[in-house]
Amino acid sequence: MTAPGARDIRRVAEDALAWVAAHRARFALGEDALAADGRVDGTWKPLGELAQVCATVVHRTVPTDPLHARAGELLEFAWRQTREGGTFSLLQRLEPFATYPLEVYAAFASAGFRHPAYEEAAAVAARTRGWRLTEQDPTRRLGVLKAEERCGIHRPEPVPALLPRTWLGGLPEPWTFERAAGYALTHVVFHLTDWGRADDALPPDLADYLADWLPPWLDTCLDAGMWDLSSELLAAAATLPRPLDDVVPPDAWQRLAAARDPSGAIREEGRDTADGETRDPERYFATHYHSTLLAAFAAVLTTARPAGAPAGAGTRHGRQGAPA
Repeated sequence: MTAPGARDIRRVAEDALAWVAAHRARFALGEDALAADGRVDGTWKPLGELAQVCATVVHRTVPTDPLHARAGELLEFAWRQTREGGTFSLLQRLEPFATYPLEVYAAFASAGFRHPAYEEAAAVAARTRGWRLTEQDPTRRLGVLKAEERCGIHRPEPVPALLPRTWLGGLPEPWTFERAAGYALTHVVFHLTDWGRADDALPPDLADYLADWLPPWLDTCLDAGMWDLSSELLAAAATLPRPLDDVVPPDAWQRLAAARDPSGAIREEGRDTADGETRDPERYFATHYHSTLLAAFAAVLTTARPAGAPAGAGTRHGRQGAPA
C-alpha cells in the first residue's frame, strides 16, 4: 500500500474514533440495562461493540500512537459502565442462560479486564445441558464458543466441526451472496481471527475463497451505499494472507471516506441529509455508531503493524473488578 493511501485510511480511523469519543455518553448503560424488558440492542450491544473494536485497536497499535491512547480511554470508560465487571454478575443471576453477557464480557477479557466471580458463575452455567443445548444459528454459536474460550471455558463441541455449517464455511456459490450472508461471513472471519488480533487464523480454503470473491462483493456493497457492510468486508479483507491490492478495489477506501459527514461519522446506508433524523441525536447515533466503529476497525487492521504480542495490552492484565 502506498504511503499516501495509508495516511488517508488512517485519517478515517482518527476521525471515526474522535466522533465516538465525542459521543461516548451515548454508549453509557442506563437503568434499562438490567430491566427484564430492556432493549439489549440499545444498551449492551453498542457497549460491547465499543469494547470489541477498541480492544483490537489497542492490540494493533503501539503505546505511543494517539489511536492507542484514545482506544484505551474508551475501553476504560466502557469497563466503568459495567461497574468493573460487577454488572455481569447481576446479569448472570437475572438471565443465567443468556449468552450475550458472556459475549460482551469476552470483549473486555481479551483486553485484560477480568472479573473472576463472574467468570466462575458463567463457567457453572456453561456446564449445564440447558446452556449447551441453546439453539443458535452456526455463526452465533461459533461466536459463543470463542467467547467461552476467552474466559477459560471449554466444551467438547469443536470449531472445525461447526465451521462447515456456517455460510462462509460451506463455500457457497458466490452469486448467492446477499446482505445477511455478508454479515454472517464477516463475523465468521472475526470470530476465527479473534477480531483481527490473530494472524494466519483462517483455514486456507476459506482464505482462498474470500480472496477470489471479496472484491466483487465489496464493489457491489460500495455501489449500493452499504457503508456498514462495506466496512466489515474491508476488515475481513485485512485479515487475509494476501496483498491488500489483490483483494480490495483500488478506490474502495476513497468511496468509503467520501461517505463521511463533516464530523467523521458514517451512516449505515445511503447519504446523510438535512432532514429530521439528523436533528434527532438519538436516531442519528443509532444509525451511525456501528458503521463508524467498524470503519475505524477496518482502517486500523488495514494500516497497523502485523500482530504479535499485544502492544500495551499487558499493562491492563490483572485489572480485576471486585466480586459482586
